[in-house]
Amino acid sequence: MRTYIALFRGINVGGKNALPMKELVAILDDLGAQHIKTYIQSGNAVFASREQDIPRLSNKIRAEVKQRRGFEPHILVLQIEDLQRAIQNNPFPEAENEPATLHAGFLISAPKNPNLEALARYQRDSERFRLINRVFYLHAPEGVGRSKLAANAERLLGEPMTDRNWRTVCVLWKMAQELK
Repeated sequence: MRTYIALFRGINVGGKNALPMKELVAILDDLGAQHIKTYIQSGNAVFASREQDIPRLSNKIRAEVKQRRGFEPHILVLQIEDLQRAIQNNPFPEAENEPATLHAGFLISAPKNPNLEALARYQRDSERFRLINRVFYLHAPEGVGRSKLAANAERLLGEPMTDRNWRTVCVLWKMAQELK
């Protein structure tokens, strides 16, 4: 059994793409997942599965959500090692004391031609960012909601991204460790 972390993007936001966490648990259970735990309504799940092919696992989950709820969510499935690496590689450890200001944007694959110069033009003086492999780290002390850098990151990186604040990253890590 492997431990996985599924990050859903754009569900249960503003009344769109509703997927109650109880139903997500049922979907994962029907797909053979075990020890399923969810965290907050925005779509975070930690579970164990015998499935070894991550793209196939992601596609199965997406197809099942489409069949039951009528929409196909963007899902990024991480292995526990991916999350561990993201935590270890955090270039802004001093920002961990204010976890709502530190974000990790998880990408499906490492961007081939990220436009980091354009990203820097959107950067406020108080903001810092760094792309390390498949994780876009952003420290935004004035808030991500007001950050033009955050708003343009995915487009300028050129890869789909799903973002989590550091508090959520740490909670998911703890949940994954408990399953291991």
